[in-house]
Amino acid sequence: MKNSEQQMMLDRLADAAREGRISRRSFMSYSMAAGMTATAATGLWTTSAKAQPVSGGTFRVGLHDNNTSDTHDPGTYLSIQQIVLAHTHRAYLTMINTDQTLGGDVALEWEGSSDATTWTFRLKENVVFHDGRGVNADDVIASMNFHRGDDSTSAAKALLADVTDISKTDDYTVVFQLAGPNADLPWLMTDYHLTIQPANDDGSIDWQSGIGCGPYRIVDGSFGVGFQLERHDGWHGEGAYFDAIEYLAINDPNARQVALVSGDVDAVSSIDLKTMALMQRNPDLIIENVPSGSAITMPMHCDTGPFDNVDVRMALKLAMNRDEIVEKIAFGAAVAGNDFHHSPAMPYYPEGLDQLSYDPDRARALLQGAGIDELNVDLSSAESIFSGAVDMCVLYAEQAKAAGININVVREPNDGYYSDVWLRKPFCCVAWGARPTPDVMYTLAYKDDAAWNESRWQNARFNELLLQGKSELDDAKRGEIYSEMATIARDDGGTIIPFFRNFVYARRSNVQNTGALAASWEMDGARAASRWWFEG
Repeated sequence: MKNSEQQMMLDRLADAAREGRISRRSFMSYSMAAGMTATAATGLWTTSAKAQPVSGGTFRVGLHDNNTSDTHDPGTYLSIQQIVLAHTHRAYLTMINTDQTLGGDVALEWEGSSDATTWTFRLKENVVFHDGRGVNADDVIASMNFHRGDDSTSAAKALLADVTDISKTDDYTVVFQLAGPNADLPWLMTDYHLTIQPANDDGSIDWQSGIGCGPYRIVDGSFGVGFQLERHDGWHGEGAYFDAIEYLAINDPNARQVALVSGDVDAVSSIDLKTMALMQRNPDLIIENVPSGSAITMPMHCDTGPFDNVDVRMALKLAMNRDEIVEKIAFGAAVAGNDFHHSPAMPYYPEGLDQLSYDPDRARALLQGAGIDELNVDLSSAESIFSGAVDMCVLYAEQAKAAGININVVREPNDGYYSDVWLRKPFCCVAWGARPTPDVMYTLAYKDDAAWNESRWQNARFNELLLQGKSELDDAKRGEIYSEMATIARDDGGTIIPFFRNFVYARRSNVQNTGALAASWEMDGARAASRWWFEG
């Protein structure tokens, strides 16, 4: 076909897509017949097609990272299964929009005092729980207090540590009083633990029943197996186009891919990156590749030998060839880490810090200076962490041999990994979801007394700066604070960060979205169930 004829055909196809006169399947077939690759045709469709949400159908999703030990207790949320389910059947005060800005969920609007020590949230008055009860200020207060107090075991306790009081001025107005300034408080309300639950008479919350006020209500299901949900007629937000949602627990990446290709599911939350290029050539599939602040970490318990020696920790950092790992494990769908938990996708990223590079000779010298001729350590991992997690650890072990470091990679069971391995074993592999600001991440996992301080790292200066950062309202000065914190974490901290990964997941071509995807979690910020729809 001549170039002019090809262009004319593509122009006609683009016009038909804009006017809604052609299905995506037909568009892809004709575009590829005109000489386009599947990737290029997908891009043309995304920019040309008129997004027209259509209601109906059952959206079937194959989820990775499922555990039979998971529960509905929001204080224990950790797995992708829990996080995606929570954003489907429960709701939050605020949410991260598809353009990465902050929006309202249960909250209609919010306002902070001039010194950011008082925050007032005005609630929507049409929010309804799945059992018909209206959501009011008492429910919000009880839901937040669940994570506070001396007796709380919630993983989100550290996020609300500076909140001294939560009160109401009327049934739809909630006031947070803080011990000190915190400009990030509205962003904190997007944390996946902070769901809004029905309040009991004694001020506790009903989390056991699985009732929420999200777009879909649970009909049946169990953790580690799957859940069936149906549209909540009282949903207060936009979207929720599907009639029903079915989540299937499929931890094995090959099984997920087979289910997607065969049409047994309509989308999967993670794909095997080794097959990404092949899947992109399939006109029946759409691969979403979303850069994010989601980090892969390797925490070392700093109170346990040999990781209690800072030179040993640095040697292990220098024994990793991150560029090779990004190329061979992430297939380029990632950004190399620098051992501070702050990605280029987050605000206040400290430009100009020297990147730790692969230097086995320096690593060996550090070990010898610490009196260690040969270092032997175990590193726990599991395939459910992310597709390629075990392979990454094996590759790292090969790289580290040049530094005189012998890493024994322990393949742990997928089921129960985060309850039995993470925070328990002294050196392991972990996947973190993206957080909206560096303060949220550092408060959750690096603060000295944080429940999720996965490396058990203690650094007085870092914690001092963390408090200063919360209080600093000047952006330039706040950036300087986070830059110093990043340097301390890189040079002294107990966490290796191989890379910040893109969220790579997939859907069948008859599943549609606007093309803008939230970068906070897999599956459009874990909200694909309420934001996507089937092609009409």
